[in-house]
Amino acid sequence: MASGNSHSHVQAASGPGHERSLWIALALTTTFMVAEVIGGLVTGSLALISDAAHMFTDTMALAISLAAIQIGKRAVDTKRTFGYHRFEILAAAFNAILLFGVAIYILYEAWQRMREPQTVDSIPMLMIATLGLVVNLVSMRLLSSGKDRSLNVKGAYLEVWSDMLGSVGVIVGAVVIWLTGWTWIDSVIAVAIGFWVLPRTWLLLRDSMNILLEGAPDDVDVGEVDKALRALPGVDSIHELHVWAISSGKVSLSVHLVSATGDFDGLVAEGSRILAERFDIHHSTIQPERVPCSQASEKHRFE
Repeated sequence: MASGNSHSHVQAASGPGHERSLWIALALTTTFMVAEVIGGLVTGSLALISDAAHMFTDTMALAISLAAIQIGKRAVDTKRTFGYHRFEILAAAFNAILLFGVAIYILYEAWQRMREPQTVDSIPMLMIATLGLVVNLVSMRLLSSGKDRSLNVKGAYLEVWSDMLGSVGVIVGAVVIWLTGWTWIDSVIAVAIGFWVLPRTWLLLRDSMNILLEGAPDDVDVGEVDKALRALPGVDSIHELHVWAISSGKVSLSVHLVSATGDFDGLVAEGSRILAERFDIHHSTIQPERVPCSQASEKHRFE
C-alpha cells in the first residue's frame, strides 16, 4: 500500500522581526509599569492601579511570549517529533488566564471603592495615564505586524491593547474628576475596563484551546476539503480526514483516499496540489488505498 506526503517548510509564525518588536515592547512596558505603580499609590487612583496591573500582565505576557519563541526554536527530536512550536500556544493560553484573573480582581476592587469612595489626585493621574497611553500605542505599533500570524504575538498584542484602553479610560476619569470632583468615576472607569477586556480575553483563550485540542483552524472549512478530495478523479470514498494546527499558521492534514482503479502517484500529487492551492495546507499526508483499511470501520474512528 502506498502513501504520499506533501511538505512545505514555511517561516515560523514568530520570526526574528517579531522577536525584536517584543523585546522593545517589553523594555518600554516594564519601565513605565514601575512608574505607574508608584503613581497609582501616590494619587490613590484605582483606575491608575488597574492600568498598572494591566501593565504588569503586559510585562508577563511579553516575557512569556519571548520565552516561547526561544523554546520554539529548538530542533525536532525523537521525543517531540513536531518540535516545540506549540509552546507558543501554551503561552497564549496562560496570558489569557492571567488577564482573566486581573480583570476579576479589578472588578472586585472597584466594587469595594464604590462602597467606600477615596480621594483621588486627578492631575498626576492624568499626566501618568497620558504617558502610559503613548507607551501602549508604541508597543501596539511594534506588535501589530505579527498579531495575525501568531497566537503568541496576538496574546501579547491583546494585553497591550487592553492596557491602551485602560490608559484612555484613566485619562477620561482624571479629566472628569478634575472638572467635577466626582471621585466615584474612578471606580466606574475601572469596571468598564474590566468588562471590555473579558470578552476579548475569552476569544484568545478559545483559539488557544482549539489548537491544544487538535481542532480544525477557523479559516479551514473541513466540509469543503472533504468535497474537494472526494471530487478527485478515481476517488471512490475517503475516511480518516483530520485537520489540525501545531501552532499558528502551521496547519497539517492527514486522510485516506480509497480508489479501486486510480493512479496512486497521480492521486497523491493532485490531492496535495489542491490542498496547497485552495486551502493553503502545505503539510499533508495522503494515504491511497484500493479497499478501505481497518481504520474506516466505526470501531477505529476518532468519534
